[in-house]
Amino acid sequence: MGFMDRVSSNLRLMLRRPPRQQYAALCYRFKKKQGLLEVLVATSRDTGRWVIPKGWPMTGKKAHQVAEREAFEEVGVKGQVEKEPLGFYHYRKMLDNGLKIPVRVQVHALEVTDCLKSFPEKGSRTLEWVSCEEAALRVNEPELKILFLQFAEKMQPHIPPQPTKAAS
Repeated sequence: MGFMDRVSSNLRLMLRRPPRQQYAALCYRFKKKQGLLEVLVATSRDTGRWVIPKGWPMTGKKAHQVAEREAFEEVGVKGQVEKEPLGFYHYRKMLDNGLKIPVRVQVHALEVTDCLKSFPEKGSRTLEWVSCEEAALRVNEPELKILFLQFAEKMQPHIPPQPTKAAS
């Protein structure tokens, strides 16, 4: 088998493989005074595109624990993570060798209770708290856009009502 035949055969095998699995955290909070729902987005370290914290499976950790760990390492937040997944999205991960592989990301909601001043990837990403609608505009992955918008709908009943001003 010639070199090009081997490359072609290997490529066909890689494209037929099921997607690799990652776990992510959709980090959220309610602004204290306004009661508005905000989600945390960050830039990726390599391309600078807007993403949520995610990572590969870790030995001895369950999916939601991996999501919680990635949120701490990548964006410096701690909080209450949901054990049940919020949903899934797919993207193509560029490997160091230039090959793109399909990845399925299982997303867990994480209600942020603490934003840390120091964390492993501090300074390597830009972090911003935005509305779900704004987050959906920023991210590239269509299924992640939908997850943000569905999350906003799901959380609507949990948003505290705004105080009304008394009529004078």
